[in-house]
Amino acid sequence: MQSREGQRIPEVTFRTREAGQWRNVSTADIFAGKTVVVFGLPGAFTPTCSTQHVPRYNELQPVFAEHGVDEIVCVSVNDAFVMNAWKEDQAADRVRFLPDGNGELSEKLGLLVDKDELGFGKRSWRYSMLVRDGVIEKMFIEPEEPGDPYKLSDADTMLGYVAPQARLPPNIVLFTKQGCSHCARAKAMLSERSLDFNDVPATPAMLRAVSGRATTPQVFIDGRHIGGADELGKELEG
Repeated sequence: MQSREGQRIPEVTFRTREAGQWRNVSTADIFAGKTVVVFGLPGAFTPTCSTQHVPRYNELQPVFAEHGVDEIVCVSVNDAFVMNAWKEDQAADRVRFLPDGNGELSEKLGLLVDKDELGFGKRSWRYSMLVRDGVIEKMFIEPEEPGDPYKLSDADTMLGYVAPQARLPPNIVLFTKQGCSHCARAKAMLSERSLDFNDVPATPAMLRAVSGRATTPQVFIDGRHIGGADELGKELEG
């Protein structure tokens, strides 16, 4: 597997589905005049792809956008129906899911591999690349090791190349319960500041275990226990 840095992106037409209709999308439609981050992976709904690769790119998309990236594209050798269903399942509304159903782009990049032992047939090797106006500037290709290595093509590595000094968004978790007005207030404060957060419905036992308290919400930022909505407000204002 060789890097294609400095080369133009291969010309490919993708068969996509939008609003129940087929739509042909060319590489020129995606890359001409734009700065695009692409990451390729073995398959929709597969473990590493679903739990790490896609979620982190979706999470960091606003940071990429701040540093000149127009779009983030996920490519897999799956058909348009599968890719659309996977995008919905992932709630990854910040990433374009592109079906390379025949493996044409993957093959032209030299990254189409046999996954016969898994019953997958031919699939894409895992990689990421930065493409500026149709020219591949940088590629991170996973090492040729057994299995499905995931060491280089992640979102953080690509962001480190695009913007080494970029400030990462905080990791925020809210333990909440349904009907809690203070939980709603905490969520509103975070949403007003465009801060992403994970909302975890919690039982009293769970709350006591993680925070030593039984009230909601209980807020954690980057592993640090902040407290409830009032404490969150002070943290954000400070």
